[in-house]
Amino acid sequence: MISRALAVAGVGVTLVGVLMLLVLAAQAGFFGPVARVVAGGVFSAALVGAGLRVFGRPGGRVGGIALVATGIAGGYLDVVAVTGYYHWVPAGVGLVAALAVALFGLGVAMRWQSQPLAVGVVLGAALLSPALTVDLMLLGFLLVLQAVGVPVQMRRNWPVLHVVRTLPIVFASLCMVALNGLAGATSTSEVVRRGGLTAAVIACAAIGVVGTVLVTRRRPADITASIAMAVTALPVLAVSVLFDRVPASAITGALAAVLLGLAAATLVPALTSTLRIPAHTALVSALTGAVALLQTCARATGAEPDLLPTALFAVALAFLAVAATTRTRVAASIGLAFAVLSGLILFATANPETLALQRLAEQRLDLATAVSALLGLGVAAMVVWTVPRLPGWREQVLVTGMWIAVSIGGLYFVLVAAVSLGVTLGGGDGFVVGHSLATIVWMAAATASLFYGLRRITRSPSVAKVCLASGLLVAAAALAKLFLFDLATLSGLVRVAAFLVVGILLLLTGTRYARAFADSESSQT
Repeated sequence: MISRALAVAGVGVTLVGVLMLLVLAAQAGFFGPVARVVAGGVFSAALVGAGLRVFGRPGGRVGGIALVATGIAGGYLDVVAVTGYYHWVPAGVGLVAALAVALFGLGVAMRWQSQPLAVGVVLGAALLSPALTVDLMLLGFLLVLQAVGVPVQMRRNWPVLHVVRTLPIVFASLCMVALNGLAGATSTSEVVRRGGLTAAVIACAAIGVVGTVLVTRRRPADITASIAMAVTALPVLAVSVLFDRVPASAITGALAAVLLGLAAATLVPALTSTLRIPAHTALVSALTGAVALLQTCARATGAEPDLLPTALFAVALAFLAVAATTRTRVAASIGLAFAVLSGLILFATANPETLALQRLAEQRLDLATAVSALLGLGVAAMVVWTVPRLPGWREQVLVTGMWIAVSIGGLYFVLVAAVSLGVTLGGGDGFVVGHSLATIVWMAAATASLFYGLRRITRSPSVAKVCLASGLLVAAAALAKLFLFDLATLSGLVRVAAFLVVGILLLLTGTRYARAFADSESSQT
């Protein structure tokens, strides 16, 4: 343990010395640029040679690994200095040279079966490269370190290497996105810089996705690879904030399509056998893709409270439809999350005060809120269709809770849709007509639920119990609204129609209720 601690300290101190040779000596005027670069390269090569020699001796494993890691990282920094600090060679040449140095170091690490050597090479080069260049060139060298670790991960179970090759490029990208956002695109150079930054973060995400697929095909239990893939998506989500609505939506939408497509591939038997994507990778891909899709909806609609719920309800419908056809609980959970979020956003606009006061309803409600509410009704119906078909979600308590939640949500969506359509299309009397229509629809839904429950009371008592409870709940809500709100707010024939229709439905329901239980008692005797 002491020898390893000393070796790690030696690696850090020596690399700082190499950095000082390349940078601080230049600032102090010591040596010429060529002499500094040559000295750094020779010193790094000497360390690698010494490490290769020491490793084969008894007790020389720790020292050999430390020397080689220091030498390789120093050589990488030398290439970064030549390319990004002195600008002696084109960027492409420098990146190819850096790739060769990194491949050599990781090749030695694989031959020696040493994760510490691989980590030392990547981490040392990544941490000290910003001292030599902070421009887009830095992201290029960090991308090289991220990509060069993929073949190693395919053959070795080195989770720490996943972390050290992924976090530097992600952190540097996020920092540059933040700085670019603060600076703003006020000149042509800034616009070009923003384009290069976007290309870099897309490359980072692409390496993350492709690398994860390749690694998990070889080692399906590598959860770290899946987490690293999710982390590489963060810069893409961040960089989209720098753009206007259309390009931002295109960036995040493309990311969502790739990640959700990767997750959906596990639902197709032909692709499942070909790609061999493990469950944890599909789960992480689905969740990350859902976040990207959420951001896409927000940017595409401008986060306007009238439009955003419509987009989110449409997404919820799609996920729930997939869940119903494939019996996938992950898709159902994502769909429910989108449904709840969109319902909360809609509730912020169409709150009880807005629905109760005609002045506020005419100001805040329009055709868009009506469409959102109708989509919400569709989502509620899809939830009723989907949840009982999912494995592990068929417990009576869960189904009962689902029916109660859907009943409450359905009441709200009907009310919002009716009032929104009323104030939008009905002119001055639209508000009262909408409320009257909502009360009638509430009672009609309660009647339908009660009738269905009474029909199933002998064949499926559990289903009948849920339908009867939901129907009675909705009927009670309709009556409460009729006497507490409609009686005081509505007027004229609209109020008369509401009371007449609700009364007739209650009479029909009561008659059917009594006959059903009478038939049940006679059959038992």
